[in-house]
Amino acid sequence: MARQVTSTTLAQAVADHLRMRIHRGDVSPGERLPAERDLAEQLGVARISLREAIRQLREDGYVEVRRGSTGGTYVTELRRPAEAWRSRMREQVGEMDDILDFRIALETETATLAARRHTEAGLVPIREAIAALSGVIGRTAFRQADSRFHVALARAAGNERLEEAVEAARGELFSPRDLLPFREPVEETLRDHQAIYEAVAAGHEGEAAEAMRAHLERARRQLRFIVFGAADDAEWPTD
Repeated sequence: MARQVTSTTLAQAVADHLRMRIHRGDVSPGERLPAERDLAEQLGVARISLREAIRQLREDGYVEVRRGSTGGTYVTELRRPAEAWRSRMREQVGEMDDILDFRIALETETATLAARRHTEAGLVPIREAIAALSGVIGRTAFRQADSRFHVALARAAGNERLEEAVEAARGELFSPRDLLPFREPVEETLRDHQAIYEAVAAGHEGEAAEAMRAHLERARRQLRFIVFGAADDAEWPTD
């Protein structure tokens, strides 16, 4: 018998959705979520389900509710959920690599399709994401610019399901770069994004896929550096 959909399962789905948005950097530490009524309307759910989802996120340390004139629901500094994520990645051997393998499969095909199907209009947001990355100040801005690039590339590929899968996979890799004492890999990421863009814009499918693969393999090394530890003043691993 199929499992019935209840308000509890819906609330969990809402909590998971908001958690993934935070993981991807769509909503950053210190940022206020939309008002309850507005957020419930955006998500297409009843306010009671949203309240339960917010309660779950509060218990997990993702958000806090503030009172007063500047009250509302705010994303925390994420230290507790970031450490919980790192602990899970350490305990569940191979999970992080499984996610990265999945991302490589998705995003190399995304780059291939973007090289084949892109329009001139579709290239504009990719260039804008690269420009945003070149001028970032701070780790939160870095994460947001990086996310913009990958989403824009997925849209240029012209497949909505692929775009949704890319966003979901990115949400599973909670990379708490803005919480840890590491230098942002801006130069390496900018170089990678530019190489991917140039191959896509030129319509070189194989080169676009290989540039994306190299980029995500570098991300794998950086994430392993975050998860499995290094000295607090260590630099990002480079080629």
